[in-house]
Amino acid sequence: METLNQAVSLSEGVVLQTQRIRHQRSRGPTVVFLHESLGNIALWKRFPARVAEMTGADVLVYERRGYGTSSDERLPRPYHYQEDEGQVWLPRLLDALDIEDVVLVGHSDGGSIALIAAAALGKRARGLITMAAHTWADHLTVSGIQNMIRRYTEDGLREKFQRHHGERTDALFRAWHTIWLDEGFQKSMDFSRWLEAIDCPALIIQGEDDEYGVPEQVTDIVKGIGPSARPVFLENTGHSPHLEQPEQVLALIYDLLLIVNSREIERFD
Repeated sequence: METLNQAVSLSEGVVLQTQRIRHQRSRGPTVVFLHESLGNIALWKRFPARVAEMTGADVLVYERRGYGTSSDERLPRPYHYQEDEGQVWLPRLLDALDIEDVVLVGHSDGGSIALIAAAALGKRARGLITMAAHTWADHLTVSGIQNMIRRYTEDGLREKFQRHHGERTDALFRAWHTIWLDEGFQKSMDFSRWLEAIDCPALIIQGEDDEYGVPEQVTDIVKGIGPSARPVFLENTGHSPHLEQPEQVLALIYDLLLIVNSREIERFD
């Protein structure tokens, strides 16, 4: 198993920073990780590597525009920025890396983008796992962001973020809370139309104590996708299940990949 860090050039002058974990003989589709609103490659910690080790699957982790060492994004963000990421930039990245079949693992904003990407990629999306995804802006999201702004300015959270985001910290934080607290964005955000196009096994995960999302986010997503989706609520878990309950989430991913890989075998029989 080897790890390769690579800056990938796409169209329109966009460069995305990637990390790939590859096996000499990989099993099934590549597992692609999509980070949260204030995330990057490093903030996944060892979780993607543990998935690669446990499952034998190749893994791709990448940083969206405006994050880490990827290209700057255009600010302010448009209302459809998540849809742009899911239906435009992720498919372009996969094409550039010659990756065909994928299992998408998305957290928070990355979970919402994963839903859009799973629909946009069609048969290329062999599996889907979301953690704390949103298809609409609910009151817990808005109040959680307002509380985060207070903590950023009063409780030293800015200094913590600077360790991960450096000189981009203020711009990234402002881009995040500005769009989410925009009433026009809140009213327009609705990803339900993407859900019925998702045609792969899906686990929709949320912590029971998630301070950024109501349980209906999960039930609405599962209802929109249909029988191939399963809701998972984790006890004693907040907004980051993969960090708070890593063993449970690893087991869930492992089980989903067993289902996906059995379908791959059937596909080529």
